[in-house]
Amino acid sequence: MEKTFHMTSQQFRDTGKQLIDWLADYYEQVERYPVLAQVAPGEVRASLPAQPPQSGTDFYQIVQELNSKIMPGITHWQSPNFFAYFPANASEPSVLGDLLSSGLGIQGMLWVTSPACTEVEMVVLDWLARMLGLPEAFLSSGSGGGVIQDSASSSSLCAILAARERATGFRSNEDGCREELVAYTSTQAHSSIEKDVKVAGIGRRNLRLIDVDADFSMRPEILEKAIEEDKRAGKLPFFVCATVGTTSSLAFDPLEAVGRICKKHNLWLHVDAAMAGTAALCPEFRHIQKGLELADSYCFDAHKWMFTNFDCSCFFVADRETLTRSLDVLPEYLRNQTGGSDAVFEYRNWHVPLGRRFRALKLWFVIQHYGVEGLQFHVRRHVELAQTFLRWVRADSRFELMAPAPLNLICFRLKAADELNEELLRRLNRSGKLYLSHTRLNGKYTIRFCVAQTRTELQHLERAWGAIREEADALLAARA
Repeated sequence: MEKTFHMTSQQFRDTGKQLIDWLADYYEQVERYPVLAQVAPGEVRASLPAQPPQSGTDFYQIVQELNSKIMPGITHWQSPNFFAYFPANASEPSVLGDLLSSGLGIQGMLWVTSPACTEVEMVVLDWLARMLGLPEAFLSSGSGGGVIQDSASSSSLCAILAARERATGFRSNEDGCREELVAYTSTQAHSSIEKDVKVAGIGRRNLRLIDVDADFSMRPEILEKAIEEDKRAGKLPFFVCATVGTTSSLAFDPLEAVGRICKKHNLWLHVDAAMAGTAALCPEFRHIQKGLELADSYCFDAHKWMFTNFDCSCFFVADRETLTRSLDVLPEYLRNQTGGSDAVFEYRNWHVPLGRRFRALKLWFVIQHYGVEGLQFHVRRHVELAQTFLRWVRADSRFELMAPAPLNLICFRLKAADELNEELLRRLNRSGKLYLSHTRLNGKYTIRFCVAQTRTELQHLERAWGAIREEADALLAARA
């Protein structure tokens, strides 16, 4: 038999089972690790050989090196003590779906290259639209539909590109457009909007950051004033991004008021609900998206709070033709008999990349495993836990709340100088017991406490609050 370097089927079975066992053990033991990686810059790199191995390495040795050299440099996003930034939740069904997608190894750039890759995605995005109570316009059975992007940053970029083409009559890639396009979002919007207008050729100078109210929500009257001023100056307002749950404080822009302004002035309204959108799985939280029927596009990240591992950003449009026309490029080698059929979505025209992984499979696994009831249960549980933490903060006179906290993000700080709050956060993260991140609200250094990790329960919040109070006691005593 001719020599081969490939892994045999039996080796794959054996090592695959070992790797699943490793992951199962990891999930059971993850809270034993320091949440924030405790290595210095360059330490992981220095521990690895500079030259690649000349001959194959035994799987046992690979795992040994994973444990000894790579794991010390992992910040454990799957730890129940991870309260920083936003969640990036994995779950066992999602991991299995992703494993299956990797094993099938398809490239779903066209319907014909794997029909199931396209059609399962159409089905699960329609499922989600119904599960979240989204407007009918976002369903594939009408003029719109949904697609999986890698991140909310890519979703908003595609919205900007479609909005640019609609506003210019699809001239910007033909004879160019003479008007100076202008986009709008709030001062609290995600930084990806700024990057996207740069990538789309709009230019950062043509992004207007609209002031917010005391709750950090966009002020519609300021938005309309800015639009009217730009029109009088001969510019072409074309795009607004409203946020349902800002990154800093989980603030909610008034969609109805913003949407009416966009309709009045014929601007594309994109709604970014990257993390908070998952809350709409529960009917009692759907008020956060009131007015969404006025939007042209919408996105939320299933890879944040819906137990689907990264990457899986769900992007919906009310008018798919505008989006696909904006992004369509068709060389001869991609032409096929089904292309152009009304029965076929060619998702290559719904985003920037041509290539597509079967990301819908892990989403399909998650929805199938949990069902709507299971997903609602865990979202409600996280909100309940966060509200418990909120009560603890309110009851401690040494701390102050910095923003409303209706869902699962609590923004708070010591009633002390910024330097003391920075030191508190530094000590907590260095301890390895938990991981928190910060922002600035009203110019003040603010600690963010996000409750959304898959395995977080009450005891984890109790330990976290105990650590926060203990470090605060030590800091305040030292300054007394």
